[in-house]
Amino acid sequence: MADGGVVDGGDLPCGETDREPGPSDSLRTFGAVMQALREHAGYSRTEFANLVSFSKHTVESVELGRRMPDVALVERSEEALGNTGALRKASQYVTRGRGDVGLAAWFRQWARLERVAVRLCTYECRLVPGLLQSEGYARAVFEGTVPVAPDSLLEDFMARRMERQRMLFERPTTPFSFIVEEHVFRRRFGDSEQMREMFDHVLELSAPRNVTLQIVPLEAGLHACLDGPVRLLETLRGQRLAYSEGQQNGRLISDVKEVSLLCQRYDTLRSQALNAKDSRGLLERLRGEL
Repeated sequence: MADGGVVDGGDLPCGETDREPGPSDSLRTFGAVMQALREHAGYSRTEFANLVSFSKHTVESVELGRRMPDVALVERSEEALGNTGALRKASQYVTRGRGDVGLAAWFRQWARLERVAVRLCTYECRLVPGLLQSEGYARAVFEGTVPVAPDSLLEDFMARRMERQRMLFERPTTPFSFIVEEHVFRRRFGDSEQMREMFDHVLELSAPRNVTLQIVPLEAGLHACLDGPVRLLETLRGQRLAYSEGQQNGRLISDVKEVSLLCQRYDTLRSQALNAKDSRGLLERLRGEL
């Protein structure tokens, strides 16, 4: 059994519980080292956050062991704290633990499968997919939940969402396919600057050759995926699985016939959506309209 309860590195998970795991020891240790160096240098969290161009919430989450340290944060912190090399070396030994902090119970099985999948496909008609969300967009989504999440839990949600996005860069040979409805990108949140940051973030994350983003234009009309969003993946052993989500629930689908039908719908929609080049052009035009 591999880490996270995935059998033989690719099939359905088993024996899972709903208990929220804590941060890994290495995350807590790295955070404590970073906090000690910051305090020794005489910076408050707010001062240090401004110095390294990250939010105070991010600095706090890293120091408390709730968030993986971003490479840019490590480098900027090193420069701000004397270039001792301590943070660079410590960051090499940070592990994610089970990686479930901030995840809804019904999504955990899928999240573990994501980490070992050889192919991932996402169709979304409600909001920007989590793997492509900017920090400002993700925070707006979580702050809008009902019931309202406490600040400590919200930071766990944020940390996990941003950390999941590392997959897009850490796995350059794994194909990631996204199909998103145009109206998703037209939905306003925050101010114009936050909207521009969102577009820039999506354009950056969808730029690598292993990531494909296609947009379903408004004029495309009705299509085969109108039943709702869906995620698809293929495991190392060639098993195909699907995941669908609704209000306060989610469902991992392993039935061969049902997964095959969802794959057919996805492939049909891919032929109806804009190609990757035209989709990027549409995002750039929407950004320019702000």
